Parts: sequence; structure tokens; C-alpha cells
Amino acid sequence: MKGFTQMTPYARLEAQGLVLPPAPTPIATYIPYVIEGGLLYLSGQGPREADGTLRTGKVGGDVGMERAYDDARLTGLNLLAVMHDALGDLGRVRRVVKLLGMVNAVPDFGAHPKVINGCSDLLIDVFGEAGLHARSAVGFGSLPDNITVEIEAIVAIEGS
Repeated sequence: MKGFTQMTPYARLEAQGLVLPPAPTPIATYIPYVIEGGLLYLSGQGPREADGTLRTGKVGGDVGMERAYDDARLTGLNLLAVMHDALGDLGRVRRVVKLLGMVNAVPDFGAHPKVINGCSDLLIDVFGEAGLHARSAVGFGSLPDNITVEIEAIVAIEGS
């Protein structure tokens, strides 16, 4: 993308037709993020629409790959909303360090990494090279509220 380095993360989101939703509120006893030692630790987020609707189902069963990829992308958008709340400016992100992607999948499903690419691809689209990260993508027998994916992140940040 020409001029990518001059664009802010917000401009890159806008160029893709994306708008940050409100940051989701925790569903249990935890906080959505912790900042410690130059790192931002993000609690797991799921595929929640801006109106609060959750995307649910079993990947490889009643949910196909394309929808699961989109759900991981939506989850990435929710992670970005929490980053924005935590930092006040996505421009403070120095590097996305690590993701843990969990997929609510049928037992014989094996394409977990392809699902979580939905989130990874979004982070690279928004942060460029700083969005490249280490990652784990694993399958689970269930996730909270039967959501299709849950993803948590560790992010290196500028300033305090």
C-alpha cells in the first residue's frame, strides 16, 4: 500500500471500511487489560458485534472456514478497541508481540491457524511490520457463551 508508513492505524482501519467498536466489557471477574513493564496484556476477546451480539457455533460443524476467519477478524477489531481504550492512541503500539488464538471446534477440525489468520491479517493490515507476531492457534471443546473464537494478545508499547 503506497504511503503505508505515513498512515496512522486509524487511517488504515478507515481505508478498509472499519470503525472501532466500543471496547467490550468483561463478562466475569477480570479486567480487560494490564500494562506492566512496557507491555500491554490483553484479556481474551471474542467475536462480539458493536451491538453486543455474539457470533457462536462450532467451527468445522455448523460454522465454516470463511465465517470462522471473519469471526477471528472481528475479534481482532475488538482487541484493537481495547488497545485504544488502554493506550488512548493506537500509535503507541510499538509491536504486537504474541497472540493466543482459541477455536471452538469439532474434534476432528485441524485448520486452527487458518481461522486465527483472520485476526493476524487484520493486525498486519493495521500496524504493518509491527503487526507481525508470534502466535499459537489451538482448538478447544468449548468457549464461553459458545463463541467461535477467543484471542488474547501481548503488545509492546511506547511511553508510559
